[in-house]
Amino acid sequence: MADVPSSAKVVVIGAGIVGNSLVWHLARLGWRDIVQIDKGALPNPGGSTGHASNFIFPVDHSREMTDLTMDSVRQYQEMGVFTQSGGIEVARTEERMEELRRRMSSSKAWGIESSLITPDEIAELVPFLEKDVVIGGFYTPTVGVVDSLRAGTIMRERALEAGALTVVPNAEVEGLDIEDGAIKRVRTTKGDIEAEYVVIACGVWSPKLAKMAGARIPLTPAVHQMISVGPCPQLAEKEGEISFPIVRDMDTFCYERQHGADMEVGSYAHRPILMAPEDIPSIEQAKLSPTELPFTEEDFDPQLEQAFELMPDLLGAEGAEIRYAINGLLSLTPDGFPILGETPEVRGLWSAAAVWIKEGPGVGRAVAEQMVIGHSEIDISHSDIARFYPHQRTRAHVRARTSEAFNKTYGIVHPGEQWASDRPQRVAPMYAQEKEQGAVFFEAAGWERPMWYDSNAGLVEEYGDRVMPREHEWDSRWWSPIINAEHLRMRETAGIVDLSAFVVLDVTGPGALDVVQRACVAQCDVPVGRVVYTPVLDPKGGFVSDLTVMRLGHEHFRVVTGGAHGMVDKKWFANIARELGTATVADLTSAYTTIGIWGPKARDVLASLTDDDVSDEGFRFGTCRLIEMGSLLVLASRISYVGELGWELYVPIEQGARLWSMLHEAGAEHGAIPVGIGVYGTTGRIEKGYRAFGAELDAERSIVEAGMQRPKVKAADFIGKEAYLAQREAAPLTVLCTMTVDDHTSASGMKRYMLGGEPVLTREGGTLTDGHGHHPYVTSAGSAPSLGKHVLLAYLPPEHAVLGNQLAVSYMEELYPVTVESIDATSLFDPDNARIRG
Repeated sequence: MADVPSSAKVVVIGAGIVGNSLVWHLARLGWRDIVQIDKGALPNPGGSTGHASNFIFPVDHSREMTDLTMDSVRQYQEMGVFTQSGGIEVARTEERMEELRRRMSSSKAWGIESSLITPDEIAELVPFLEKDVVIGGFYTPTVGVVDSLRAGTIMRERALEAGALTVVPNAEVEGLDIEDGAIKRVRTTKGDIEAEYVVIACGVWSPKLAKMAGARIPLTPAVHQMISVGPCPQLAEKEGEISFPIVRDMDTFCYERQHGADMEVGSYAHRPILMAPEDIPSIEQAKLSPTELPFTEEDFDPQLEQAFELMPDLLGAEGAEIRYAINGLLSLTPDGFPILGETPEVRGLWSAAAVWIKEGPGVGRAVAEQMVIGHSEIDISHSDIARFYPHQRTRAHVRARTSEAFNKTYGIVHPGEQWASDRPQRVAPMYAQEKEQGAVFFEAAGWERPMWYDSNAGLVEEYGDRVMPREHEWDSRWWSPIINAEHLRMRETAGIVDLSAFVVLDVTGPGALDVVQRACVAQCDVPVGRVVYTPVLDPKGGFVSDLTVMRLGHEHFRVVTGGAHGMVDKKWFANIARELGTATVADLTSAYTTIGIWGPKARDVLASLTDDDVSDEGFRFGTCRLIEMGSLLVLASRISYVGELGWELYVPIEQGARLWSMLHEAGAEHGAIPVGIGVYGTTGRIEKGYRAFGAELDAERSIVEAGMQRPKVKAADFIGKEAYLAQREAAPLTVLCTMTVDDHTSASGMKRYMLGGEPVLTREGGTLTDGHGHHPYVTSAGSAPSLGKHVLLAYLPPEHAVLGNQLAVSYMEELYPVTVESIDATSLFDPDNARIRG
């Protein structure tokens, strides 16, 4: 151990599993002059790593989290600190068994060996489990436990042996100094360190450290209760730390994990117990460690009783007693994902926080790659710290969402499930009118967005079976046939859509063109009044985003992007603008309302409200301009995400309610109706095969694989150009295809409808593998009411991306036949785009 050096290339704050992983991977990638500090002693400085139960279940419904977990397991195995034990998630109810069938879909999609097993099979693996309490289980042989403290020591020592690292324990951070918007210095109790980069990797303390620099890491320390019961005779007779599979008693939100002669019982069923980082006791104050707090027995008693139901002979064995019990602290975030990347507030200040043992080394590698190379092999876009909006960074929001989420840790969470807490946050100016129209609101980036309108319920009866009703409760949860009815009416007349959640960024200044040209793949040096749809790439040619750019002036471009990813896009463009130094990026989202109108009658409605020429000749597709609508000056942009003639209309936010009313009043005689995001984001999009960022488009996919390449590549340089040119010359390793479901009938006779994430297999149920080594899965699923089909998008191995190819999709452990209908961007509905041209 060394004294504090006066300077460093990077200072990593934290010596838990994340900090240790990070310093090793930074060193492995060639960085030197790395300093690691922690206020505690090593090897266990007192954070969550030191008391975690340290088991790893690899299957998650999120591909990102699964990829990080599997990468971590590979690293743990390479270090020799992983012990495979197997793991079983047991079900006490049929509802839970259905969820375990869904987990089978994820395990197949991610290529992880798993199986559903009977109570008798569970008892064979765990003989002290009371098999009559359960009705089945989900068994994953590759579950295991890890020695995270030893792993951290190995990685830290590797960085030391490489001559890349200086380690300073028992040094507490007292301040972070900022100069010209960038990190400059770390002030500690042992001295100050000037640094180009600082990484906050100190878990539950991370918000406190970030605040020193004027940044925010929106997580909260939260209690997870755990006890250790022993000695248990059934375990004591076995050698080693673990001899039996770990059991997750999912319906009681508990787990049981052998640790030598003891059985650890952990709970996510108790009340949410949150703490402020400032209230965590110091090392001197803590009886055990700062993150091992006194046990509150009354919170755990109901879970202990349920654990006794499952393992009565083991936990009730003579001589067995509670030998260790804590309220252990861990990190929770508002959306359940880690918080990774450079902070939006301070250049050079990075976060590697809210990371659990199971994904620690994977995160360390990914963040190191982003810092050194500029991109990571594993797509970690869902974990980007820049994703949060201002209200999502507040302590009140973090506490509200994590309080709601805690008891869902082992819960059955529907993919469409909505948050209930801390709403509404952001509402469109026509919110009151939408409520009167019966809007059913879903949340997006804090905005209350109508998903459908109950005022359109009468259309369901009018269209009958064309709305493709769903019989099964799971398939129809967070869904309504009104969505499909609205879709059909939009295709006949016109639909009016609230798009207030769009993020609006204005790039202005002498270098505005340089900024958008640098960021965007498509040619943005276009005449004023042109609208450009474009991908945005990272250096390796993966997607950062896809968005539209309007050229409003010689030095004025308006970037419009989706709400979910908008803050990340804002940071991306702002970083480029700062590097070039001749343009600014302004977020005007809260200054403008966006309303869309699409359908064969959209032009008639618009023409009745303006004297401007909105004919096809007078207002071409892919153009924008200001038009007068009464006394409103409206920026109209003629593009479409639903495959219909129409416009996006932008007005100052105080005029949004008036424009909404005008469109509905004028549209009434043409049959126009309000239409929800269910149409805009799913049915209208999927009929056209339009790709969506976060579904079809991510950092691990290429433009060529997505079927979005254009005949020519612009001469101007852009981020990812070299990689993109190489991708164009090579044969794709996977191909995005559109499929339709041939028969929805399940074994019970009920028709089932996929929701997304399901594995794509051969017609007989055999495994498919693409050139990346990935197994194909459904990236988007939804009704295509105009076609009378349920449509699925998925990347397929090139040899299976053949028109008419007959495959299958596994949904809830049943095979459903599907047929490949498109192997490129050709849409199933109106493939010639005649309707868009109007």
